[in-house]
Amino acid sequence: MTKQYDDKVAFVIPAYNEGSVIRATVDSIPAEFSQIIVVNDGSKDNTLEALAGSRATIISHPVNLGQGASLQTGIEAALMNPHTQYIVTFDADGQHRIEDVITMLEHMEKNPRLDIVLGSRFLGKTINMPKSKERILKAAIAFSNKTTGVTLTDTHNGLRVMTREAAERMKLEMPDFSHASEIIHRIAEEDMNWEEVPVVIEYTDYSRGKGQAMINAINIVFDVTLDRMTKK
Repeated sequence: MTKQYDDKVAFVIPAYNEGSVIRATVDSIPAEFSQIIVVNDGSKDNTLEALAGSRATIISHPVNLGQGASLQTGIEAALMNPHTQYIVTFDADGQHRIEDVITMLEHMEKNPRLDIVLGSRFLGKTINMPKSKERILKAAIAFSNKTTGVTLTDTHNGLRVMTREAAERMKLEMPDFSHASEIIHRIAEEDMNWEEVPVVIEYTDYSRGKGQAMINAINIVFDVTLDRMTKK
């Protein structure tokens, strides 16, 4: 039985063209969690229609602004609820497990000094992860660890749990998938207390089909490097 979290926990789910999976992802979240925010990021498919009648609060961007902007929109919406104590960032494509979210929340509650808990597939395990994806992730991890001063085993895992106070200090500005690196920079800049928790990531045919192209990895490096240079 899941602990009754009610609206103390807010799930923030960015969604762009996820019409075939988004409803199942929302419906997989137990009723004990009453606050689910889906940010429809200018989807051109039936994402919005698929959510009709669901438990989710839906916020739509008129155009596609990128996952970082979607997370920031969702975080700001969650913070508008004064009862929100924790914010969970959760991918739309069904790769994340509710069991891991509960473990991460329990870890946060047992360790009140923590500001943020990050899921790590490399401390846990992956199911059906393509070798090309693993190579891209390992390169991104090495780059992030070298440039941020925060040494992680998994830098681009979308499953995170942060306190209200940490969420208020995030203020994501970078586009696309570069937000994952920006979150780590923000952890370093704000001197947040963090830990990684083992999680399981299962790659379905759907998520494998989406993938993360090599050009996205190149864009991440470019965006993060440019951001660091402009702030010096």
